[in-house]
Amino acid sequence: MNDTIALIGSGPTAIYCLRRLLSSARPLEITVFEKEAVAGRGMPYHPAVNDRAMLANIASIEIPPIGETLVEWLDRQPPEELDRLRVQPAQINDREFLPRVVLGEYFKAQFDRVVATGRAAGHTVTIKAGHEVTDVALQRDEIRVTVSRPDLPSEHYAFGHVVMATGHSFPDLTEVKPGYFASPWPAPLLKDIPAGRVGILGTSLSGIDAMVTVATSHGTFYHDEAGLLEFHRAADSEGLSIALMSRKGMLPEADFYFPIPYAPLSICTDEAVDDLIASGRDDLLDAVFALFCEELAAADPDYAAKIGLAGLTVETIEAAYFADRQESDPFLWAALNLAEAKQNYETLTTMAWRYAILRMHEVVARAVPHVNARDLKRFHRHFKSLFVDDYATVPHASIERVLALRRAGVLDIVALGGDYDLDIDTPERGAIITRPEGELVFDTLVDATGQGGLTADEIPFPSLRRQGGVSKASARSEGQVQIGSQPMAEQETGGIALDSFFRIVVEQPLSNRLYCLALPFLLHQFPFVQGITSSHELGETVANAILADIGRPDFHSPEAVLPEGRVPEFLV
Repeated sequence: MNDTIALIGSGPTAIYCLRRLLSSARPLEITVFEKEAVAGRGMPYHPAVNDRAMLANIASIEIPPIGETLVEWLDRQPPEELDRLRVQPAQINDREFLPRVVLGEYFKAQFDRVVATGRAAGHTVTIKAGHEVTDVALQRDEIRVTVSRPDLPSEHYAFGHVVMATGHSFPDLTEVKPGYFASPWPAPLLKDIPAGRVGILGTSLSGIDAMVTVATSHGTFYHDEAGLLEFHRAADSEGLSIALMSRKGMLPEADFYFPIPYAPLSICTDEAVDDLIASGRDDLLDAVFALFCEELAAADPDYAAKIGLAGLTVETIEAAYFADRQESDPFLWAALNLAEAKQNYETLTTMAWRYAILRMHEVVARAVPHVNARDLKRFHRHFKSLFVDDYATVPHASIERVLALRRAGVLDIVALGGDYDLDIDTPERGAIITRPEGELVFDTLVDATGQGGLTADEIPFPSLRRQGGVSKASARSEGQVQIGSQPMAEQETGGIALDSFFRIVVEQPLSNRLYCLALPFLLHQFPFVQGITSSHELGETVANAILADIGRPDFHSPEAVLPEGRVPEFLV
């Protein structure tokens, strides 16, 4: 068992993990289970899940290379393959945003290359596509996995290490009632939405992508003689109207230019935040917020003065950050912001305050798993949205599509506020949203609010739930500071309790070599783990932990684990 490893999933996180594992000089036995018929793409980039019009919001320069960069892979594709992918040679550069399905083909090619290289180096790599893992059970010195295939008996396997790299989790049934879609995925289902009153919950890129998918089934985007993107409704789709809705009623901003790799921070640094964490202080969030403000003020004093940064708190900074945008017409703001973003790309100009916040999001995230329960709620309620808004900017083409639909009289933006009710139990098709201003009635409503967090009770493997092999994540109560070995009062926070290597915390005498990199169970304490750069970091962290564990002479003992919080020497 000691050298046997299972990866559940074959998307980017699994690929980065696999690549690091296969760098081992010691031969390993690795099995990759993928429920889709073809391994290596990942749900966010799979052609069966995404419409071809959907754009990725990450460019080649930001993707950690696997064997080659996205641009290098595209450069060696023959013209007929680029035609199939609908990529023009002029589009190929390291900052271009391409369709999601193109990234899926890139990851598939890199996955195949990693597997071939690993096999040539003497590793045993078995790919089981079309195999869905339906159960995981912990034993004392192994982990048992149950796998299902259509119309065939279940199969059972045992491994020394198992990595849950299952990515996003969305409902199996998308259209849960006529006219109500609980998720925009798989996107091709949205193509059948009739031309009527369509509401989309969510104004982020997922909401915009759902909007584009619906729109392109009822009309065409085209460029006019001046090069402006416009939209023409089909003759039989005059009844189409789309409303993008969110609490604030704001669109994301256009991708902005910034140097890569990141310039170093000088105040809110990894070391400074780690020192605050090590102090064990109960006001950790406020101490980190002070570092954030100091760094932001140093980076852009004019912006700091404009929003009154010196007088802001964790509770008040969100309102100050969004104030100008929330008071403006969302389409006018989008047009002005897009023009500014395009100009800054042409002149290679970086907005200092935006770049500072972007660089700080991963630094601030280091502290989130260590704050008390009250401050964790404060972080999610008031502070997190700044970072999400800053790093979740969207391709320029996405904003151009929004503005084209607005000019065509198809699109509106609705600010729902915090006091609204969604009724999907209507006898008629669609749903009704009730708010103080009145009712919004939709023939079709799509929930595109994105991936939500899941709890330990929602883990998809019944044996784990039944045997109590999964603990709920928790944080210490406010005012509780560790003194010696005295236990602290804790409150559940959502998600799964994990150690510093993302191993599921097990209190029973069972194997603790089950690693959870499944996104929904990480979000509450690791709020910024969405994205390919996070896939790279998570995959390599777990692979390094497995390789360190396998290399221990006392591996066969289930108690022979790296002490909590200790990092292998090669990671220091």
